[in-house]
Amino acid sequence: MVRTQNKSMVSFSLRTGLAALSLSTVLYGTSVVAQEQAAVTAPQAPAVITGKLAPLGQTVAGPASIADLAQGLLDSVVNISTSQTVKDENGEEKAEPAPQLPEGSPFQEFFDDFFSEENQKDGGSAARKMQSLGSGFVIDAEKGLVVTNNHVIADADEIEVNFTDGKKLKAELLGTDTKTDIALLKVDPTKHKLTAVGFGDSEKSRIGDWVMAIGNPFGLGGTVTLGIISARNRDIQAGPYDNFIQTDAAINRGNSGGPLFDMNGKVIGINTAIISPTGGSIGIGFAIPSELAVSVIKQLEEFGETRRGWLGVRIQPVTDDVAESFGMSEPKGALVAGLIANSGVENNELMAGDIILKFDGKDVESARDLPRVVAESPVGKEVEVRVLRKGKEQDVKIKLGRLEDYENKDKAAAKAGEQAKDKAKAADTLTVLGMTMTKLDEAQRKQYEISADVEGVVISAVEAKSAAEEKRIKAGEVIVEFAQETVKAPADIQKKIEKLRQQGRKNALLMLAAPSGELRFVTLRID
Repeated sequence: MVRTQNKSMVSFSLRTGLAALSLSTVLYGTSVVAQEQAAVTAPQAPAVITGKLAPLGQTVAGPASIADLAQGLLDSVVNISTSQTVKDENGEEKAEPAPQLPEGSPFQEFFDDFFSEENQKDGGSAARKMQSLGSGFVIDAEKGLVVTNNHVIADADEIEVNFTDGKKLKAELLGTDTKTDIALLKVDPTKHKLTAVGFGDSEKSRIGDWVMAIGNPFGLGGTVTLGIISARNRDIQAGPYDNFIQTDAAINRGNSGGPLFDMNGKVIGINTAIISPTGGSIGIGFAIPSELAVSVIKQLEEFGETRRGWLGVRIQPVTDDVAESFGMSEPKGALVAGLIANSGVENNELMAGDIILKFDGKDVESARDLPRVVAESPVGKEVEVRVLRKGKEQDVKIKLGRLEDYENKDKAAAKAGEQAKDKAKAADTLTVLGMTMTKLDEAQRKQYEISADVEGVVISAVEAKSAAEEKRIKAGEVIVEFAQETVKAPADIQKKIEKLRQQGRKNALLMLAAPSGELRFVTLRID
């Protein structure tokens, strides 16, 4: 995984014939350092719009100006800046190392000041803070609500909203959704006059429609770019509900979280990612459609979290082979591979082997469509599901559960399992008398090359300058007997030590076996 100063790139390849091109899906917030290093390129001339071919020799007019449209929307788009305290592995605040620049670089003086020894001292905010930039837009002027991408504000200690007139306001984080990469912020509306924009219907948008992006690429706030909708319903493997609008409007790092407008000035998408081999725009950008974003934003405002519907089933795609075996003329729908036990969903009317064709009146064209339409449904709603069962279509009723409840239960179970493993591991390990002892298993035998006929408790570490080290006890030796009794686990040794102390004994006799099986006796003080 390639990583910028504060954002990540997920690499993948597109293949056409025998040619292969490695590209990157970029979540394009940008850093202060990145904007200083960004190359400035000449803008491209807009494409000529014609409804038909012009007669030979006739001059064709360019597209109508969008100046009035852009002017009315610029104030609603904001720049998002964040700061994050950098900490080391021990949780201590640490300074960022100065980047290595070519000798004579025009940025050398800037970095020398930024990473100076004085700034690197404790208390020097420049040495302890990472800053990033992104975009956002106001959706409610009275409440002060601002939308951006989750990856723009992720792990931030402070979030600041910067307006076109230079005014800056601290922002409160109301909620985030990592699955759709959406975050909702709130600023104090009494401290600045806000201009809000509304959402449009992304479902009515068509391939070829003109769209306009406004954002903060490389820290250059208030940047307007124009393009068309290149494709819809794109799945770029960014999350479980991918349904992106693809556009060729120029989008770069720092545009993250900014709006994608239609020609009526309505937001039909939230700019989120690009495909690029260099990190810059090559005309392939992606926006979260408003149809998906609106429901998430409403939940974040109301609850501070998402509350998604949950069907409680495992599904798989309907392939050509599966469709043929079910007597279907074409592959479509989602195949139910099984019901999830204790899912909190009343889904008993569903059966493994059902193919879900419709969910709550919405067609399910493919398996990837189903999780999205289910997630957009209210928790607890009773829905009608049309399935293909044994060659016949029929409708069944399902009462949806809540996805997050199941996920939290799953996480809690996983955490309990890890704790149980840790507890069991701790029970199999004992540090006492200057030695760390563990239960002898096949892994230990292989590690220390211990003979198969040796049984007992293996010594995995010996503390320096301890009585055990003075007796030349080494890691890999096995305690066969402790106080003249055989031992099989570290807990056996702990019990023997406690018993000896109760008896007022000060020493313990150990029978040790070398990995090869040679035995020797050692006496250790237990006080």
